[in-house]
Amino acid sequence: MRYSPFGSGILYILLGSLFTYFAIQNVQEDGWGFFSYLLVILATFDVGSGIKMIAIHYKLKKTFKKK
Repeated sequence: MRYSPFGSGILYILLGSLFTYFAIQNVQEDGWGFFSYLLVILATFDVGSGIKMIAIHYKLKKTFKKK
């Protein structure tokens, strides 16, 4: 089954938000450790991928609208 880039982008942004929340909670409890950095890196990649997927969705939509 294929997913639309928009739906995947929203999912990635939600996961990035969740990882950000967990990173904030972890830093407040234990300080900056390996797991905190790992969560921040995962959140960064997910939010970046989400934005990229949503941009692809609108680019495809614009391309198909011209034809």
